[in-house]
Amino acid sequence: MIGWLGTFLIAASALAGLPLFIVILAAAMFGFFLADVPLTVIAIELYRLIDTPMLLALPLFTFSGYVLAESGLSLRLVRFTSRVIGWMPAGLAVVSFFVCAFFTAFTGASGVTIVAVGALLFPALLAGGYKERYSLGLVTTSGSLGLLLAPSLPLILYGVIAQQMDLPAPFSLRDLFLAGAIPALLMILSLSVYSVWVTKDLSLVREQFDGEEVLIQFQELKWDMPLPFIVLGGIYSGFFAVSEAAAVTSAYVVLVYVFVKKEVNLSSVPRIVKESMMMVGGILLILGVSLAFTNYLIDAEVPQALFSWINEFVKSKVAFLLLLNVVLLLLGAILDIFSALVIMVPLILPLAISYGVDPVHLGIIFLANMQIGYFTPPIGMNLFIASYRFKKPISEIYLATLPFMGVLLIVLALITYLPEISLFFLDR
Repeated sequence: MIGWLGTFLIAASALAGLPLFIVILAAAMFGFFLADVPLTVIAIELYRLIDTPMLLALPLFTFSGYVLAESGLSLRLVRFTSRVIGWMPAGLAVVSFFVCAFFTAFTGASGVTIVAVGALLFPALLAGGYKERYSLGLVTTSGSLGLLLAPSLPLILYGVIAQQMDLPAPFSLRDLFLAGAIPALLMILSLSVYSVWVTKDLSLVREQFDGEEVLIQFQELKWDMPLPFIVLGGIYSGFFAVSEAAAVTSAYVVLVYVFVKKEVNLSSVPRIVKESMMMVGGILLILGVSLAFTNYLIDAEVPQALFSWINEFVKSKVAFLLLLNVVLLLLGAILDIFSALVIMVPLILPLAISYGVDPVHLGIIFLANMQIGYFTPPIGMNLFIASYRFKKPISEIYLATLPFMGVLLIVLALITYLPEISLFFLDR
């Protein structure tokens, strides 16, 4: 009786809008109380999280992303890539995909990309002869393209969560960064090919290739260019550990954008630190209590019971992956990506391993679904951000994103059923 009453009260509190971390913490405490387990185990879980080596990268990359979002980097990227590939068929569209992916990878927030970069690209696309519906769909879709690219915060968070679990095949954060590269590039190239095909009959304005102008714009990026080399080159080559790359990146962005280029006022740095660490603190709080709740679920053998139940209906790995994609797309539309990660990964990861899914491959599948879920109707977050930012009816945004969603769902199927795409660079 006490168990049912407690479960009802926790569920009712969640539906009433109680903060997520309190709901999860209450569920963990109630479960341990019923199992006669001392509640000090929750504090132990929080301490174990603090002791995670790769956790240091999360606040440092978050801070760097917030600084970059306030700098003039997005404008310089658009200008440079437009000069380099703007002469191609659908060149400005291709520029949009690459710039948005790069910006989202470093800032870790697709909403910021729509507001900051989309504000530059949307009028440019209209002026270049692209149809309004196509342009709306492009900027809304592109907002989440970089989630699979280093140093994406969701990639780091997935690695932190997985590191807390006793996996039969452990992996490093560098493995995740390597695994996301080809799937992300495949998504960008697929959208580019689609854009070339769908705009072939339009009279588009193309940039004239001018080597001198390219050189000028390249020189404008002279302080920005080291960033991908520090992060991608340093991590992929093994010269930097992920936490070291994060520390160097945060120091570099402060030095360049605050003191050298002076695009971010020194007086704004405390505010940026506060805002970025509030976000990190929220993520870590949810993560800590979620890991405690996960411990209770493991002690209660919930993952094993869930596997036994699902195995009655889903016998093959192929069918499991299909079901997984459907569930994750729905989750991506109703939960923010960080909440979805901390709540679902501890449950899904043991289940996926039982079906023979590599944990690195699962991470890429998970984030690819979340990326599409951002603009999945009816309540994908990016749909509402784009509607508000461009002052368009939400129904119009729905229709604009559907063709792009179709392309990405095809790529998602390839990523899901061809693990070699994600594991190409890994010896697994």
